[in-house]
Amino acid sequence: MFENMRIAVLVPCYNEEAAIEQVVKDFRNALPTSIVYVYDNNSKDRTVEVAAAAGAIVRIEKLQGKGNVVRRMFADIEADVYVLVDGDATYDAPSAPQMIHALLDGPLDMVNGARVTNILEAYRPGHRFGNWLLTSMVSWIFGNRFTDMLSGYRVMSRRYVKSFPALSAGFETETELTVHALELRMPTIEMPTPYKDRPIGSVSKLSTFRDGFKILWTIIVLVKEERPMQFFSLLAAFLATVSIILIWPIVTEYLNTGLVPRLPTAILSMGMMIFSFLSMTSGLVLDTVTRGRREMKRMRYLNIPAPGAVEQR
Repeated sequence: MFENMRIAVLVPCYNEEAAIEQVVKDFRNALPTSIVYVYDNNSKDRTVEVAAAAGAIVRIEKLQGKGNVVRRMFADIEADVYVLVDGDATYDAPSAPQMIHALLDGPLDMVNGARVTNILEAYRPGHRFGNWLLTSMVSWIFGNRFTDMLSGYRVMSRRYVKSFPALSAGFETETELTVHALELRMPTIEMPTPYKDRPIGSVSKLSTFRDGFKILWTIIVLVKEERPMQFFSLLAAFLATVSIILIWPIVTEYLNTGLVPRLPTAILSMGMMIFSFLSMTSGLVLDTVTRGRREMKRMRYLNIPAPGAVEQR
């Protein structure tokens, strides 16, 4: 079906000896014309040997963290369609052809695999709630187009991959992948895909609280960088409100008595109001800078043909 397309299956891995063989074999069966690349991230077990024996091209990324691996994969691999999937054998390989068809028929730039499962061990309540909370935050700020922002299963076009800045180091990379598509208003869809529990011997590397806070911090940073006017306006409004609350009783007393008994509070209030105006000014300046950056990313994105464009011509 895809014999004229270069399809790369990208599998970031860390200590997945128990699962990686199944992942490689499943995706080679589902996409016979694809090339499966396994990027090992300093595994302490036999992940590299098992992946190579299963038929994958294995490469090493020394910088620890999934985001660093994704950055390296996107820079190294040249393809028309990219399938990004975790190496824990929890995602459904037979869904990949349908996801690629959806990408090419659109044409789209990303198809997100939304996880569907009734297996409690596969998708723990803490992870499920955290995903819902963080996805809801991103939807409220950047646009409501995804229900499973933290899915590790995506099919992407070449122009998506080659315009993606890949600045995150760890599991925050899924948030960055989502916001990149939303900010450039790329054509995307979400497809439900079966999700299962890990094979025996495979252990999750995701920490509910530690990585959850990292993802939350990434969202805050992305809001600052991609929505500076809203971010600094909110900060300015907060500072101005506190300043008015502090100064109000002082002004009232001055009007009644002509005295300013709490001079340090008055100085603090004045300082906070100055910072409020500075914050608003910063938002205005950075909003202009952000618009220019977004235009540059958009032009880079438009320089690369849409999926299937070569075949259509």
